[in-house]
Amino acid sequence: MDLFTYYRSTSSYRVRIALAYKGLSYEAVPINLIKDGGEHRRLDYLALNPQGRIPLLRTDEGMLIPQSPAILEYLEERYPETPLLPKDVLARAQHRSVAAIIGCDIHPLHNVSVLNRLRQLNVGEKDVSAWIAHWISEGLRSVEALIGDEGFCFGTVGLADVYLLPQLYAARRFNVSLEPFSRLARVERLALAHTAFQQAHPDVQVDRPI
Repeated sequence: MDLFTYYRSTSSYRVRIALAYKGLSYEAVPINLIKDGGEHRRLDYLALNPQGRIPLLRTDEGMLIPQSPAILEYLEERYPETPLLPKDVLARAQHRSVAAIIGCDIHPLHNVSVLNRLRQLNVGEKDVSAWIAHWISEGLRSVEALIGDEGFCFGTVGLADVYLLPQLYAARRFNVSLEPFSRLARVERLALAHTAFQQAHPDVQVDRPI
């Protein structure tokens, strides 16, 4: 498999965690979102992914799958031996709820394309930072209230954690305080000591600037 990725992309980070957790080998194909106006805008990349975003997974069969939720669902169904979703239907819904809050209501609002659009509308950097902090903090308050008091989000490693850790990384990158979130801090500590999360971390990716 080939994963078109960027070291600090939140959504790429999710997929890297899932691949590492499932013990799947892949070739990382770095797509720099900043260099020369963004390599994701090159015609050769747009020919692979018309949306021009990452991540993009090329399967062993050559199929191209854009968007991290679709990639994660594919990996879960294609490689079920190390599952990210529990068997119980209600427990699965818990994981998906947290994933949706992060993937639909938090991350898109600090995506680079949204922030650039705000700047194009003459929103100042102070207000851009306030925008980021508002939406991340509001979303994480909901996640804090939904997850359990022990272990990972819902006990053992699962889909919710795959979404949460990259979002916490993004919060720190944008200098958003995580002090109010003791449950999230617990999950973060556990995850950062877990091999799969360590292997997927932005700091150890091949395209991280030296």
